[in-house]
Amino acid sequence: MTTLARATDTLTRDALAVLQPGFAGTTAPDWLLRRIGEGLAAVALFGRNVTSPEQVAALTAQLRAEREDVLVAIDEEGGDVTRLEVRTGSSFPGNHALGAVDDVGLTRAVAAELGRRLAAAGVNFNWAPSADVNSNPDNPVIGVRAFGSDTDLVARHTAAYITGMQSAGVATSAKHFPGHGDTGIDSHHAMPRIDVGADVLAERDLVPFRAAIAAGSRAVMSAHILVPALDPELPATLSRRILTDLLRGELGYDGLIVTDGIEMKAVAGTYGIERGTVMAIAAGADAICVGGGLHDEGTVRRLSDALVEAVRAGELSEERLADAAERVRALARWTAANRPAEGAFDTADGDVGLRAARRALRVTVADDSGPLAEAPYVAAFTPVANIAVGDETPWGVAAELARLLPGTETGSFNGADAGTEALAAAGSRRIVAVVRDEHRHPWMAAALDVLLAARPDTIVVEMGVPRAAPRGARHLATHGAARVCGRAAAEAIAGA
Repeated sequence: MTTLARATDTLTRDALAVLQPGFAGTTAPDWLLRRIGEGLAAVALFGRNVTSPEQVAALTAQLRAEREDVLVAIDEEGGDVTRLEVRTGSSFPGNHALGAVDDVGLTRAVAAELGRRLAAAGVNFNWAPSADVNSNPDNPVIGVRAFGSDTDLVARHTAAYITGMQSAGVATSAKHFPGHGDTGIDSHHAMPRIDVGADVLAERDLVPFRAAIAAGSRAVMSAHILVPALDPELPATLSRRILTDLLRGELGYDGLIVTDGIEMKAVAGTYGIERGTVMAIAAGADAICVGGGLHDEGTVRRLSDALVEAVRAGELSEERLADAAERVRALARWTAANRPAEGAFDTADGDVGLRAARRALRVTVADDSGPLAEAPYVAAFTPVANIAVGDETPWGVAAELARLLPGTETGSFNGADAGTEALAAAGSRRIVAVVRDEHRHPWMAAALDVLLAARPDTIVVEMGVPRAAPRGARHLATHGAARVCGRAAAEAIAGA
C-alpha cells in the first residue's frame, strides 16, 4: 500500500529530504514508511538490516511501495567493509587488493559486479569508494580501505571504480573529502587533524577527488577532519571554505555532497548532532548520513526539527535548505532513470572477485617444503576492529583451510600472552599465523616473535597492509581480509 502524504509544509519536507537515516530490523518500521510519505527521500541500510540479498530485495521493495524513487543507501566498499555480506565476508577484495594488482580494467569489472548485486537487491546509492591516499601507515581507520599510498594509483582506480559501479545504475560517493589518509585518529572516536600545507593537499589528497569528479561520481562524502591549511577552525563537514569554496568552487563539483555519519564523535562530541546537522547544511552539504549508531524515529525528528527551527531563526537560509533538498531529489531521479532493466545483467561475472583476490596475493617469503598435506592449527591474532569494519564479519583463512584440509583447527588470540597461548593451543600441529596490520600492533609483532622462535616452520599470512618485514617459513600478503582473500591464501597454502 502507499502512504498518503500528510499536509506537511514545504520547509518540513525539505528538512526530511536531506536526511539519510538508518533504522532497526530487517523490515521497514511503520515510522519510517510514514516519514517517507511525509518527504523523507533516502533511507540507509547497515549490517543490522541485512540477512540475505533476497531479504534486502524484499525490504527495498517495501520502501519503494511508499516512494518509487527513494534513495536506498549502503556502505558497501567490498573487502573488509561489507554490509551486504556482513555475516559471511565479502565476495570481493577491497581497494588495497585492487590497488596491489593495479589493473584498472579489473577494478572496473569488480565494481560493476558489486554494483550489479546491489542493484539486484534494490540498493541504488553506495557510500563508496574510498578515494583516500593512505599516506600515514599508522592510519587506524583507512588502511586497506584505500587503493594505496600512491596518489596517481589511487586516482586512476577511484575513477575506474566509479565508472564500473555507476554502469550498474548505482550512484557512488567518493570519500572522505578532502582526504582521510594522513590521519592517526579514527574520526568515529575523536577529531583527526591533518597538519600539512595546502600545496601538499592539492598534489596528494585532492587528486583522487578531481579524478572522481571527472569520472562523474554522483556524490562526494565529507570527512569529519580538521585541516588547518584549508580551514583553521571548522572540520571539513562543517566548513563552507572546504565544501562550498573548494569542492564546489575550485574543483567545480555540482553533484550531491553527503556527510559522513553525523553521530560520529568528531562532530557529535564537539557540536552535537542537531547543531552539527544545521552547520553542515549551511556549509554546503546536501545530505546528512545518520543511523550507524542512532537509528530511531526520535533522531529523525530531532534533526528535521533542528533544521526547520534554524531556518525560522535565521541561522540557515531557506534557499540553502531547498537547494540541498533538490540535489537529493535530483540524485533520486538519476537512480530511477538509470535503474537496470530486467535481464540487464545476463553477462554477470560472479567469479571476478575471487579472480581479483588471487591476483592480489603475494608470496613474499617461500620455503621449499611445498603445500601443506596435513591439517594445521590456525592462530588468528585479532586486533580490535574499527567501527567502519565492525566485529560481525568473519575474517581469516581457517574456514577456507578447513574446507581444503579437513580437521584444521583455529583459535583467536590477543594481547601480551598471545604468542605463548597460541603455541600451547597448537600443540604439535603446523602453525599458520594470521595477522592484520602487524606494523601497527606491537603485541602482534611480539606474538610472532614467540611463535617463530619456537616454531620456525610457522606460515605467516598478513591480511592487512603489509608494511612489516615479511617473515616466517612462508609469508603471504593478501592485501585485505575479505572472504575471497582468505580463500586465495588457503589455496596457496594447501596447493589447491
